[in-house]
Amino acid sequence: MKKVLLPLPDYGFDPAETAIPWLLLTAKGYEVQFATPGGYSAMADLRVLRGEGLGIWKWLLQAREDAVMAYQRMSNSESFCTPLKYTEIRAEDYDALLLPGGHDKGMIPYLESALLQQVVASFFTDGKPVAAICHGTVLAARSRHLQTGKSVLHSYKTTALLAIQERMAYQLTRWWLKDYYLTYPVTVQLEVTAALATPRQFIRGPLPLRRDDARHPGRGFIVRDRNYLSARWPGDAYRFSAAFIDMLEHA
Repeated sequence: MKKVLLPLPDYGFDPAETAIPWLLLTAKGYEVQFATPGGYSAMADLRVLRGEGLGIWKWLLQAREDAVMAYQRMSNSESFCTPLKYTEIRAEDYDALLLPGGHDKGMIPYLESALLQQVVASFFTDGKPVAAICHGTVLAARSRHLQTGKSVLHSYKTTALLAIQERMAYQLTRWWLKDYYLTYPVTVQLEVTAALATPRQFIRGPLPLRRDDARHPGRGFIVRDRNYLSARWPGDAYRFSAAFIDMLEHA
């Protein structure tokens, strides 16, 4: 049984980007080990999970029912309720790494964790499968290769949350949610692109108009380059999960 490491912040991760992969991975028999800063159970972004404060855009920005149901199952699982501390992570104990996203400010300790960045670098150095979606690509981009000192993504093709997606969500809600949809002043796309050897390595993909689902995973968009898989937003979660499982099966 292969083991997948899934680190999370204490609060603020996206429910779909975490729970859908967890659901599909565990259904295939993979063991998923969660990790949080202090070893306590994490909590998803409640605004996205429940649609609180999203106003007229709730239908567009709230997590879908399938993601909510997957999150409920995940949050009641033994592995989710007994995470490791970041300090207890031993990269050599795991076969693959999954980096979910989320835009709430609670994500910042996860995105800026030097410990997690070292873990990410270890997985890349060893050539193990790494999958990152949305803001998870920022954590990957900030991680430095143990030998070159450059971003582990420097030579890779990748996608990530598009600037047009991030800016649109911000503009739709900024009058009452302020900068809730901007984790940092710099967009995810801009930061991730800056870590690459050339901007041409950033792959935007088609305009993300529809979310994928269990019956229509082809609606999602992913980029795979060697041992690294990336996706843009919750609307890619099913295709992202399926591609990650394929990587694990052939690793």
